[in-house]
Amino acid sequence: IRMKILTQSLRILKEWTRFAVVTLVLFLLIRGFLLEAFTIPTSSMEGTLLPGDFLFVNKALYGAEIPGTHARLPAVRGPDRGDIVVFRPPHDRGRVYVKRVVGMEGDTLEMRQKILYRNGLPQDEPYARHNDRRGDAFHPGMRWQSDFLAAAEPAWKYSPSRDNWGPLVVPAEKYFVLGDNRDNSEDSRYWGFIGREDIAGSPWIVYLSLRREEECAGGWMERIRWKRVGRRVD
Repeated sequence: IRMKILTQSLRILKEWTRFAVVTLVLFLLIRGFLLEAFTIPTSSMEGTLLPGDFLFVNKALYGAEIPGTHARLPAVRGPDRGDIVVFRPPHDRGRVYVKRVVGMEGDTLEMRQKILYRNGLPQDEPYARHNDRRGDAFHPGMRWQSDFLAAAEPAWKYSPSRDNWGPLVVPAEKYFVLGDNRDNSEDSRYWGFIGREDIAGSPWIVYLSLRREEECAGGWMERIRWKRVGRRVD
């Protein structure tokens, strides 16, 4: 009888081990090639995404990078204007940002009094927020743009600011990204273009959203923004 019980126990242990291994492999495959979790830490996309939003990022849309290599799986499509993308910025590879693509290869971009112009036309951007009505000032960190201006101009004469810059031309195989919260976003205006290799995927769905602890007097259940749970990102 003891031998029979031991045999049954070993069989059950073997089945559970097999189940655990298969589950782990599926998890690694999904995380590596399909979906990955991401948290919004700042207000740079506020209006579309909020601090405390927990997202699933679709890595397959633009072709997931094969772990340990620089190769990518075939993409469903490439990034396009208006897409929200998750990426590692060129100036800080250790961080992950989320912004909206507003310009692609060959586009001429400029901003005048907070209005974005693409190829000479003002853009209708219902998702863009502007909360700071004060005038902005010259930002020396934006002088990098002088190398990409549509018309040659001495760098010392170019005085870009948060709300007024360009026109500049997006170079080959590059993207220009902005946060939807335009007055409070660290984006391409300040540190430049991103490449296709920088983009990891596109936010797909909010699976959880939490208010800051200081915003709620109750427990963690009261911190949940229930209306945002399950919301598609676009």
